[in-house]
Amino acid sequence: MLTYLKHAAGDLLHLFYPHICAGCGDHLPSTNQHLCVDCLLELPETNFQHIIGNPVEKIFYGRIKIQRAFSSYYFSKNSPLQHIIHAFKYQHNKEVGHQMGVLMGQHIKSSSIINNIDLIIPMPIHTDRENKRGYNQAAVLAEGISAVTGIPFRTDLVIRKKSTATQTHKGRGERWKNVQSVFQITDHQSIQHKHILLADDVITTGATVEACGEVILKAQPASMSIAALAWASD
Repeated sequence: MLTYLKHAAGDLLHLFYPHICAGCGDHLPSTNQHLCVDCLLELPETNFQHIIGNPVEKIFYGRIKIQRAFSSYYFSKNSPLQHIIHAFKYQHNKEVGHQMGVLMGQHIKSSSIINNIDLIIPMPIHTDRENKRGYNQAAVLAEGISAVTGIPFRTDLVIRKKSTATQTHKGRGERWKNVQSVFQITDHQSIQHKHILLADDVITTGATVEACGEVILKAQPASMSIAALAWASD
């Protein structure tokens, strides 16, 4: 309860004093910071970028053909990471989202098994949701990854044709049904023969990523890998 109240107070303070840590709500000493040192140190790294057959990769076994998959962090409720994700998805804190993308990019650069990526495609959201939010959170992460790795990213190659109900409280079967026939390729040629990295914020059952990935694979890339900021195991 104390953590929740502290973060709620941080949300309110952010309206008037924007230099608040997105993870814990504490004041930051610098206008260039978005996370405090404590929250950065406490982020629960998975190190999956170094492990072939890691739990995120196994989600997609038998479902979709991928080269590699990983998440940078473990997701847990009421954690600093949940607050960070909430801040850049719902509180217009685009800067902290970019910082998390930079951290993902550093993980990719340190990996010996996730390499030779030609192009990053962020998971698309419907234009109605993007207009309301002001940006696509996956695109913000992709921009951060690109800034570190130098790998280009494109937001126009895959579109979300229709908005769908939230996936938060749905099971695997319901999630898959919810996202069937949602995605569309706009330019097959720009995807063909490339190693594509599909980037998203949080992976749970993987249904949405699978649906989008299937559409990308129809454009005949050389291969496809998946990167998520966080993995929610339950």
